[in-house]
Amino acid sequence: MKHVIPSQGRDSVTAVTSLGSHVFVLCRNSQQIEVYDAEIFTLQRHITVPGIGSRSYGLAACAVYQCIYASDSNNSIHKVELSCSNAVKKWSVDSLPRGLSVNKAHNLAVSCREANKLQEYTTDGFLIREIYLQAGITRPWHAIQLSTGHYVVSQWTLPGVVSVVGVDGQVIHSYGQSQTSVVGQMIHPSSLAVTKNDDILVADINNYRILSIIRSTGCVQELALSVDDRIQIPSGLCLDESRGRLYVGEYGRPHRVFVFDGVSL
Repeated sequence: MKHVIPSQGRDSVTAVTSLGSHVFVLCRNSQQIEVYDAEIFTLQRHITVPGIGSRSYGLAACAVYQCIYASDSNNSIHKVELSCSNAVKKWSVDSLPRGLSVNKAHNLAVSCREANKLQEYTTDGFLIREIYLQAGITRPWHAIQLSTGHYVVSQWTLPGVVSVVGVDGQVIHSYGQSQTSVVGQMIHPSSLAVTKNDDILVADINNYRILSIIRSTGCVQELALSVDDRIQIPSGLCLDESRGRLYVGEYGRPHRVFVFDGVSL
């Protein structure tokens, strides 16, 4: 572990992302996104997002459009331009948006938990595709596109399941209790991160751990992370492979953000 960004009075961390030389942190009950320097981890500023709901669980950064997206429990997405003005655009999405990601086409993928589908939007908020998740997928929390074009999807369920689905919404492969006998069942897996080799990191939130899934072998194991005490309900998850770094935000007290360098799967 390289660093811990302390709570500084913040509420539960719901999402973390990074872009360039900055780290962005989203918290419950806040209309501001915290912005930190990615080298020295000092707070640089706050970005105000007017009207964002008290329970917002998704945050994604786009290097192409130089913007940050935040999901809103009020069934909307907020796009923040990373410019001097920090202009914010808002549009409506389907029921209970949770995790966000930017796919290979630089579009925004939104996991709609109660609608049981994924929605894909352009950076201007135009809906271009909906993926209706079929049998075997319920309560999607986060989805990230793999190099194959398929999506890996976490399910907010008990026992928890992480599945790979096609663009037709059909399950291609699932990682659940039967495949994770060594580590036991997942409990409400939430945020995901994916490596360039399509290996998967999972915030197994109510087991207080991060799991790694090696796609080539199907091996699921707990990621060895050096911490003095366990991470309290890990929720936000962001992998910065350019730095070999993993960020993990705590939903539980004391609401820290951990910075792990040299993370190896």
